[in-house]
Amino acid sequence: MTSQKPLRRLPLAAAVCAAVLFSLPACAQSPGAAPAVVAANEPARVEKNTTTGIARITLTERGLERLELKTDTVKPGAGGTDVLLAYSALLYDSSGKTWVYTNPAPRVYERQAVTVAKVEAGVVTANAGPPAGTAVVTVGAAELFGAEFDTAR
Repeated sequence: MTSQKPLRRLPLAAAVCAAVLFSLPACAQSPGAAPAVVAANEPARVEKNTTTGIARITLTERGLERLELKTDTVKPGAGGTDVLLAYSALLYDSSGKTWVYTNPAPRVYERQAVTVAKVEAGVVTANAGPPAGTAVVTVGAAELFGAEFDTAR
């Protein structure tokens, strides 16, 4: 014969759980809203541009240390309109489009399309992309791509 005592506590436990659960949504943020600041346990804040679909990624100091990103500067090409950048800066998305991550401000990164004309000896000649003098990520760009598309969740 089993004891009925634990079963009598079940409605009380359910009522306590329900009270806790109904109080939590008041603290939650709406799903479409971007957080105002980066949470202490989050390495980055991702803000999508609704027009372009491209995100602006702002890393915390901790996130920056963990990724150990390296950048290089885009250089002017010989043709005047072409630019030169390190092959290690290139990323390819699932449809084969070519991208780089620019570093427009400290701890801020944005993906920008690149049209590759040729690759030779680790140097990319691009007819379209960031202008000469722009800092682009050469180490850690794949991690930024993952953060932008939330591949960790």
